[in-house]
Amino acid sequence: MASRFLAAACHVSPITLSAAKTTEKCISFINQAAKNSADLVVFPESYIPAFPVWSAIQAPTQNHIFFERMAKESIYIDGDEMHAIRDTVKQTGTVVSVGISEKVRYSTATMFNSNIIIGSDGEILVHHRKLMPTFFEKLTWSPGDGYGLRVANTRFGKIGALICGENSNPLARYALMAQGEQVHISTWPAIWPTVVPSNNHASRPCYDNVAANKTRAAAHCFENKCFGILCASHLDEATLEVVSSLAQKSGYMHHGLTYAPHAVTCFLDPTGAALPGHIIDPESGERTEKKDLCMEEGILYAELDLEKCVEGKQYHDVVGGYQRLDVFNLKIDRTRRKPATFTRKSTTGF
Repeated sequence: MASRFLAAACHVSPITLSAAKTTEKCISFINQAAKNSADLVVFPESYIPAFPVWSAIQAPTQNHIFFERMAKESIYIDGDEMHAIRDTVKQTGTVVSVGISEKVRYSTATMFNSNIIIGSDGEILVHHRKLMPTFFEKLTWSPGDGYGLRVANTRFGKIGALICGENSNPLARYALMAQGEQVHISTWPAIWPTVVPSNNHASRPCYDNVAANKTRAAAHCFENKCFGILCASHLDEATLEVVSSLAQKSGYMHHGLTYAPHAVTCFLDPTGAALPGHIIDPESGERTEKKDLCMEEGILYAELDLEKCVEGKQYHDVVGGYQRLDVFNLKIDRTRRKPATFTRKSTTGF
């Protein structure tokens, strides 16, 4: 098993509310990263087909068209879009983590905020559904289950992933730590609005996306002595126009979306400190050092050396030598939940 590998975090915007076009863009970025020798390629939260940010700005009574579009454009785990991505992953020999809005065949509108890790052979290694949608996300997604609280055993290490607010859940994080996680992926939306400012009265400060995300991710890296990949979406003008055009009050929607702070994509080392990255010009191949990506779309690269995950375990190995397993006992139910269980009628006559 190689201890060093190149990771690529895609700070990209979807083709909002188009699963087909966003899948094509996803595939193009996988190919681009693979061309630059990336071993692991990461995409943001609910990259396909979009993150339902409109629910933070408009009342639920005004969002019926958004919900209908989201239900239509969300994708099946065994659908054409996932098959196309898996084929690309196999062709490039990469490992890919991608966030999707997942729909299911037992309902016309049940959706989950899911993250999929695909192995270099094209097989799905981890299929995780976000345990609990956060705040306004509950208007779109259903709660997930523990089935996906797993790490992916890849040729270069053990990779885990949690979605956005799950990185605030110490039990979910510990579930991955307890499986020997060496690289932790945390995925995020481009923005996460909590207020819309008004000229008529003083407004609360908006949620600090950058500080909140980095704090949670850095804490996990320090506690687990693992590398961290924070991968957030990019908010582009096309997304602003699409979402605003579907809103009942387009100006208000546009104002709310542009006010919110933008999240960053970056890397952290096993102490929780920033790990320098770089970008590669797709035309010239020129490499430029870069600590993070925020306001521009692109791919941030960094080399991770998993041998760096060892030293810190001497001080605090929270799943081993620095844990009291006789005092604490964490039980995780990995059952994949379904709406009903059907059994056949007994044929014994009793």
